[in-house]
Amino acid sequence: MKMDLKLLEKPEITITVSDVIEYMFCPRFIYFMYSLAIPQHEEQRFKVIKGRKIHSLRTQLDKDYIRKKIDVNRKEVDVYLSSKKHHIRGIIDEVLFLADGTAAPLDYKYAKFNNKLFQTYKNQIILYGMMIQEVYNIKVTRGFICYTRSNNLIKEITITQKDMDISINKINEILDIIQKGYFPKKTKYIKKCIDCCYRNICV
Repeated sequence: MKMDLKLLEKPEITITVSDVIEYMFCPRFIYFMYSLAIPQHEEQRFKVIKGRKIHSLRTQLDKDYIRKKIDVNRKEVDVYLSSKKHHIRGIIDEVLFLADGTAAPLDYKYAKFNNKLFQTYKNQIILYGMMIQEVYNIKVTRGFICYTRSNNLIKEITITQKDMDISINKINEILDIIQKGYFPKKTKYIKKCIDCCYRNICV
């Protein structure tokens, strides 16, 4: 009897943008989520619950607001993106198609801008930009964040090829943990452990 080799193939692994952010917070998130299949129960986390308010706030924005601030030809809203090449997926709030022929991700944040751009926000924008460039085959050199609690302030983020290469390396590190199932080192920043949902089982 000839065995169908397709039946032996493992399903292709894909991770989310959130997975990459969690990995940057602490690599052990990936081990607990994927290797041990222990869910986060993130709905219990205060910051996540607050973040979800952004969807209702977005409906209050002037539809032409972005066009007034950025030279936008058109936009697509709530876009599902998936990169087969880099095994990552996610949903971006808006994909902007700009007058200079490039495209850019726009992410809304239920947050105030306090003269500091968090690296987490920048990493998200880079990952979305990387996927937009692949999916639409359009050059991406920048992205935007809208801070809804700072009167919808928009901040521009430059995206370079070096930024994308660093993100790709992080993705590969995550895939390596998932495929090999090894227990990675935890974050060196102990303060992060206080709000971690895995703090009771992490050695």
